[in-house]
Amino acid sequence: QVQLVESGGGLVQAGGSLRLSCAASGRTASGYVLGWFRQAPGKEHKFVAAINWSGNGTYYLESVKGRFTISRDDAKNTVYLQMNSLKPEDTAVYYCVAGPFATRPNDYPYWGQGTQVTVSS
Repeated sequence: QVQLVESGGGLVQAGGSLRLSCAASGRTASGYVLGWFRQAPGKEHKFVAAINWSGNGTYYLESVKGRFTISRDDAKNTVYLQMNSLKPEDTAVYYCVAGPFATRPNDYPYWGQGTQVTVSS
């Protein structure tokens, strides 16, 4: 029912910034959120951030609080992840997700194709 397409990944130096975008199409169930997971090489998927499309809440991985900001543009059906003060440990494939709010990847039924973020020292 939902298609998600990410963009905005790339290679940046430590301390730099990137903004990821996720364009959503189709219909979501009542109560769904849009968010981001990431998967570093050899690691499992980890929850990064989510935003409630009713506009009343955001949620973040502890290690990105104060550096990353999730936001949305209802007119464009797009969610963004602004990433500042990037660190090498942020290097991962970042996936846009849609579903009922949770922090476990198996709980999200809709995933984008992923976009690579690489942070160099």
